[in-house]
Amino acid sequence: MKLVLLGPPGVGKGTQATNVKEHFGIVHLSTGDILRGEVKANSELGQKAKSFMDAGKLVPDELLLKMMEIRLQQPDCEPGYLLDGFPRTIPQAEGLDNLLTGLGQNLAAVVSLTADEDELVKRLVLRGETSGRSDDTPKVIRDRQEVYRQQTEPLLEYYASTDLVKEVDGIGTIEEITQRILAVLN
Repeated sequence: MKLVLLGPPGVGKGTQATNVKEHFGIVHLSTGDILRGEVKANSELGQKAKSFMDAGKLVPDELLLKMMEIRLQQPDCEPGYLLDGFPRTIPQAEGLDNLLTGLGQNLAAVVSLTADEDELVKRLVLRGETSGRSDDTPKVIRDRQEVYRQQTEPLLEYYASTDLVKEVDGIGTIEEITQRILAVLN
């Protein structure tokens, strides 16, 4: 099963990605982890990515897509994978589509976790208080939500034409949300 997981900051993507990964026996692929892995391995792609990261710039889509192409061909991805944090934009989604076509692969679904923004702000502020995360302040959270709305939310419309989008209510207990996700995927 090959999946994309989308949702605004604080909706619980990381937690749910772990549960879905374990249920289906697939790999959880985070763009950040892939980037850090390439940098740590000091690969040619990692060195290029590091130059952008060190300059405080976003790693260009073409570089991210090349990393994804290499990663998706690893043996552990054969049974399936869950992409978390990629794609984030329409150009990345188009690049991913071309990449998957070239690899002879298709996405099974795009799972979109949804939640009320005010509820997410409360959830993240509480997380910041209990975990000591300094970036979980109402202003920073609202800024991240706006970036999600502008850059990533349009992916729902992009994928809607392919009938891949499965919307799941992201409010409830962890187990309730996991069961909702599994229900739309089965």
